[in-house]
Amino acid sequence: MTPLFKWLPHPEYANKLSFSIVYALLASIAVNFFYQPGNIYSSGITGVAQIITTISREWIGFYIPLSLTLLLLNVPLFFLGWFKIGHKFTIFTGITVLLTSLFVQILPEETVTTDPMICAIFGGAINGVGIGYALKNGLSSGGLDFVSIAIRKRTGKTIGSISIFFNIVILFAAGILFGWQYALYSAIAIFVSGKVTDAVFTKQKKMQVTIITRNPEEVIQTIQKHMRRGITIINEAEGAYKHDKQTVLLTVVTRFELPMLRSAMKEADPKAFVSIAENVQILGRFYEEEL
Repeated sequence: MTPLFKWLPHPEYANKLSFSIVYALLASIAVNFFYQPGNIYSSGITGVAQIITTISREWIGFYIPLSLTLLLLNVPLFFLGWFKIGHKFTIFTGITVLLTSLFVQILPEETVTTDPMICAIFGGAINGVGIGYALKNGLSSGGLDFVSIAIRKRTGKTIGSISIFFNIVILFAAGILFGWQYALYSAIAIFVSGKVTDAVFTKQKKMQVTIITRNPEEVIQTIQKHMRRGITIINEAEGAYKHDKQTVLLTVVTRFELPMLRSAMKEADPKAFVSIAENVQILGRFYEEEL
């Protein structure tokens, strides 16, 4: 979307605002078209807000709108984001949460289907696309995303797996308060949402790359021109067939950077042999862009 906002004084801010609107719309569709009609409880703070809203309506007799509950629950977590993750990230996440609350309020609840399984699968998928899309573009849906990102920075675990762990509490609360069938269907929705988030948010998936080349300097310079990655050089490697001397380069990239790596290799040495191992674990320093 960047070319669309080139003429603005701060095109990157307009870009992020457009990403916020897309996420807010997807999250609102998931909640109002699938979660609420199917009595499905979402992941994270949205699920907690749904539980509080349901309690207010059925037990207290004083209805608290979901949009208001969602907004109020996010306020204390903004402090965690401000001090532990990043100021710009937290500001735009606040905008995203405001837009989500607004869209949840103004979009009507539509019963697309009464089948809770369909509501769980499609609601979870749409919600997961929204969360992954937001994270991929330097935003967050707020709530437990702040906690998940802070933990991922320390442990290296994926956002989706951390979210699934936290949301077990929500499932038990929904089961105890409203019936275990709702907890089971909500578990499906949370699982689908977590997996779709991991599929979309590819910046967290690390891949080890082994490059065998006769032009190591050109390859190194081209890769580092395209991305910020360290490279280990192994000199005097020998091919078993022709016994010719080559150089082995080792680096680790994210799945998000894979197209940039392909472009760099095509430019520097199209004849190089490149091997890629997926889902590697990293101990030690690995550069990640600030959110």
